[in-house]
Amino acid sequence: MIKVTKDMKALEIFNNVCDETIEIILEQGEIRKYSKDTIVFYDKEEVTDIYIVISGTVSLYKLNENGQKKVIFILGEGKVVNEVIIKELPASINCRAFENAELLKINKNKLLEIMKYDFELCKNIIISLSMKTRRMYRQLKNTPPSIKIEKKLAAKIYKLGRDYGVKTQEGILIKMNLTVTYLADLLGSQRETVSRALKLLQDKKLIFYKDKNILIYDLNKISEFFKTS
Repeated sequence: MIKVTKDMKALEIFNNVCDETIEIILEQGEIRKYSKDTIVFYDKEEVTDIYIVISGTVSLYKLNENGQKKVIFILGEGKVVNEVIIKELPASINCRAFENAELLKINKNKLLEIMKYDFELCKNIIISLSMKTRRMYRQLKNTPPSIKIEKKLAAKIYKLGRDYGVKTQEGILIKMNLTVTYLADLLGSQRETVSRALKLLQDKKLIFYKDKNILIYDLNKISEFFKTS
């Protein structure tokens, strides 16, 4: 059986959850490793397991009728990937490992049974769903065509920096292998358009982009940039 460690208990989904509950989840679940770009599940697939990110990150995305990818979320450690399948419906999104990742998978019916006996676990699942909903609201707010692409890109970079950035002497470093193509997928835009927006943000000394990594000089300044009209 997988041992309940301090690091495991520190995961967001297990916040305030009792050790016994975590032990049961680990006993009835399974931790799987996924290499970068490996598909975890497809949109419309019949998925019976709920996935929790133990390490690394995964990308949730949709494809439009032309096959263009639109990334909806990047989820890191402690995040629940697909709690929406608690409802008896197929998966509603594609999931791919953005980088090498470890995921805890557990049958949704087993997890529902465990949730009956631990309110904190139930609350954390609800919080996970509510946070995704709030993020979707923000995404909808930032999608009107009247908003310039450089402001949309700045908003995405700010969110990535806040969630996954590491403090350095120069600023906040997002070390996530972010290609221009992937940034375009995040915005549902064309690569060339995003490339121009990226250059504009660099010219304004808000970021520095090199080797697929992004350095944000000042989080407050990039926040002010995308919030101003």
